Amino acid sequence: MTDMIRTSGLVKRFGKVTALNGLDLSVPQGTILGLLGPNGAGKTTAVRILTTLLEPDGGTATVAGLDVCAEPDKVRERIGLSGQTAAVDEYLTGYENLEMVGRLYHLGAQKSRDRARELLERFDLTEAGDRPAKTYSGGMRRRLDLAAALVAAPDVLFLDEPTTGLDPFSRAQMWETIQELVRAGSTVLLTTQYMEEADRLADNVVVIDRGRMIAQGPPDQLKTRIGGERIEVVLADSAGIQQARSILSELSAGEIRVEPQTCTVTAAVTGGVDILRQVLQLLKDRAIPVEDVGLRRPTLDDVFLSLTGHAAEEAAPSPDGKRDGQSVERGETREKEAVR
Repeated sequence: MTDMIRTSGLVKRFGKVTALNGLDLSVPQGTILGLLGPNGAGKTTAVRILTTLLEPDGGTATVAGLDVCAEPDKVRERIGLSGQTAAVDEYLTGYENLEMVGRLYHLGAQKSRDRARELLERFDLTEAGDRPAKTYSGGMRRRLDLAAALVAAPDVLFLDEPTTGLDPFSRAQMWETIQELVRAGSTVLLTTQYMEEADRLADNVVVIDRGRMIAQGPPDQLKTRIGGERIEVVLADSAGIQQARSILSELSAGEIRVEPQTCTVTAAVTGGVDILRQVLQLLKDRAIPVEDVGLRRPTLDDVFLSLTGHAAEEAAPSPDGKRDGQSVERGETREKEAVR
């Protein structure tokens, strides 16, 4: 299977700080790669290099078989980009935004108009298509932004945290749209901080931290690596923490996590409901007062705590002084128009 995205030893520095430190990626045609990592890990820096918005300081990167440094114009003809902030002109209507993008791609007047109407219908924006984008909800803006990334029917689509800030319904709509694109043959690189999102969408996952790959594999394999399930015990008071920890250590398949502030003890386990029953019985036998006991699958925080030692939401600033991938809306709009 042909790799539509490939990097080898990719390096990017901002002054004395190394944002990417030898990153290797490969994304076969017609698949989704989930690129995971905490803020400041280098996710958006990688996306910006692959979409020709930044030049690497070392290594190589190709998209659709084209070198991003040697042939940036040709790369831009083959890709679409939807960033963390919906980069739409709020004073134009939804239709005008999409029609403008078509003209930037040199589709011609009639084809740009036809494509704009087609995408408004596809993203359930037809009724709002003639309204200024400033009247749109956050979810509508995100859908309009993704529609703009698809105007030229790109072979490769880069989605940089596309569902951040969306309500659950809008997020589910976005997931379905992304899956439809891949079924139609598109290749997607998706950055996200949501393990649920990567689990639902990605064929393969790469976890990066401080510019380096620290884990890769299918979502289920990655979760299994840190323990496929978690038992979480919330105690009535801190007096029972050590006893609860001792019980879980007898049954745990991995690390035990204690949060004294919330009187919570969490352990990686295997065995599902049977293990949960054993824990409940042992807690009862030893008269340890609890407020809640639950069995859950790993979250992104579990993955990061295991692999990096810190939680996903810890916001490390990126080397350029901003949080990785975040910029003022106007600046990000300019970058994305450069791609289009």
